[in-house]
Formats: sequence, structure tokens, C-alpha cells
Amino acid sequence: MAKGNGKPDLDLEHELPPGENGGEVTPEAGAPEGQAPISEAAAQQEELRKLKAEREALYDRLARQQADFENQRKRMVREQAEYKDYALADAVKELLPVVDSFDRAIKHEGEQNQDFRSGVELINRQLHDALAKLGVRQIPAEGEPFDPRLHQAVQMVDTDQVEDNHVLEELQRGYMLKDRLLRPAMVRVARNPKSKP
Repeated sequence: MAKGNGKPDLDLEHELPPGENGGEVTPEAGAPEGQAPISEAAAQQEELRKLKAEREALYDRLARQQADFENQRKRMVREQAEYKDYALADAVKELLPVVDSFDRAIKHEGEQNQDFRSGVELINRQLHDALAKLGVRQIPAEGEPFDPRLHQAVQMVDTDQVEDNHVLEELQRGYMLKDRLLRPAMVRVARNPKSKP
């Protein structure tokens, strides 16, 4: 009877009939004298043992390769998701100077043409909304404790108006893209020895 893998079942107990001398098996024809005879059943058992060991080694190798493949697939999915999330970083960096220009134009005092100012404010608002939809957000700065991961200090100012080591003034806004820093905020930082404990 054949197994599912195409190899015959081995019935080792009934494969060879017992020999005539009280159940002993006669030597195989052509076996050299002085050597112990090897029965066909013992040879088949040894072959079966080797095949089982080889099968187990192949199963183990297959399991390791499947695990490696699955790990690689998960890593690729994660890298693709990260690439998709941050692929816009360079494009957004290019838009930031435009945002800065709009911010400076709006802050300009004494603008005579109110319609012009309203138009610039509208464009500025639209641009900020578009950036927000892409996952870009402003880094809070003015009045916040100085954080070297988010703020770039360009000047230390002695003052008693703000707590020590807090942002006194934001010179240029900083931006994050999701959880990645695009650009730190350029700030002036207060130095106030009186506020130290």
C-alpha cells in the first residue's frame, strides 16, 4: 500500500519470513564471509530512519524559511507605510518659505490697502489648512520652556519678564510632519537668574 508521498508502507515485522534455523535469518547471497549478515528488514529500518531524519531536517528548514519570509514581508510593509507617511517631507519643506513670507506680510504694520491684506490673509489661511491636511503642524514656541529638540536658540536675552530658559520671542516658526521634525523654531530665549529656585 502506498503512502500519500508515493512511498510504500513498510511492514517490518512481517517483511521477511523467519529462517529455518529457529527464526534466524540466513546471510544474504554474496555477503563476504566473516562479516555479520545484514538482513533486508534491518537495512529497510536503517533507510527509514535516515529518511525520517532527512524529512525532519527539511521540515525544520522550511519552517525557518517561512518565518524569515514572513518577517521580511512585515518589514517591507512597515517600510512602505513609513515611506508613504514621510514622502512629502521634501515638498513640504519647499512650501515653508512661502508660509513664512505670508506670515511676515500679515504682520507688516501700516498696510494701506485693506483688500490686499484680506486676500493675503485668505491665502495664508488656505495654505496653513493644506499643510494641516498633509499632517504638518506648527511647533508651539513663544512662552514655552526652551526645548533643544524643537527650538533653535539664536540669542539669549537678559530679562525679568519671562521665566528663565523660556522662549521670549519666536523669530521663525518650526514645523513637525506627524511625529518627525521638519524644521526647529528659531527663537530668542530668556535668561532670568531671579526666577531660578
